[in-house]
Amino acid sequence: MVTTQRVLHSLQGLSYGLGHLFFPRLCEGCSKPLLQVEEVVCLGCETQVAYTQYHHTVENETALRLSGRIPFKHATSLTYFTNEGLLQHLVHGMKYQGKTKNAVYLGKQLGMAIKDLNWEVDALIPVPLHKKKEAARGYNQSLYICKGIAAILELPVLQHVVVRNRFTTSQTNKTREERIANVAGSFKVTDPDALSGRHILLVDDVLTTGATIEACANALLSIPGVSVSVATVGLAV
Repeated sequence: MVTTQRVLHSLQGLSYGLGHLFFPRLCEGCSKPLLQVEEVVCLGCETQVAYTQYHHTVENETALRLSGRIPFKHATSLTYFTNEGLLQHLVHGMKYQGKTKNAVYLGKQLGMAIKDLNWEVDALIPVPLHKKKEAARGYNQSLYICKGIAAILELPVLQHVVVRNRFTTSQTNKTREERIANVAGSFKVTDPDALSGRHILLVDDVLTTGATIEACANALLSIPGVSVSVATVGLAV
């Protein structure tokens, strides 16, 4: 038995070595080859990510931005998002370059951050894209963030219970008031029975003014017995 395990371990190592030789996995931060235990970014580059540690604080900046706008149970963001730096590079890759692995990786980091908290979440919901935007991009990055979280928290991802039923222009360069008006009423719950009585963790990539989260959460909260918590990969600063 021990001999068999050693042989399997050796074969796995050989398989990884050959794969790495012909198809090297490179760090998204520094482009150096990744070690077998590293995922997406190397350990050195990971130290450059500005983690918020908000999950340890109830009244954090993410919660304050949403306070008074929606009744939520918990709110957190994994990292600070700026126009420069590694996180901006990872988010740009996952939104515009098809690098869904970035989204899964960041989702896993977010899942590990909240794993030991007593949030008692029942399911994950990614903030949906309009079908036209998702078709153009080929995927919803927030869904892949959810998949990363689900891999850690072992929670179901409810992908189609809420949809974006109105196409909206980009929120970029809009004021807070313009963002709120742009997305107001643009989400619709399609399967209320799947939500009734459940605590939902609503997941998005980057929180700026919170207008999109607010609009989506309001649609969810219109269903009897639903409660909502919020988690994003980044918080714009």
